[in-house]
Amino acid sequence: MFPNKKVQKMAGFKVKVEMKDGVNVFEGILESVDDYMNLHLTNVTNISEGENSSALKSILLRGNNIISIAPL
Repeated sequence: MFPNKKVQKMAGFKVKVEMKDGVNVFEGILESVDDYMNLHLTNVTNISEGENSSALKSILLRGNNIISIAPL
């Protein structure tokens, strides 16, 4: 099974996404995933350097900048 198929099965559930910059971690509900692993999250919390820094209604994360995706 390809990784994007496993991630697509997580749609509708809360996930944690770590970014390549080493600073930002996003937690939110995974709405959709495309073939390039671009993610659309809603009800997002951006955890920057261990602290809750901001809440966002919706965000699109480019798959090229993602290190890991984990269900919560």
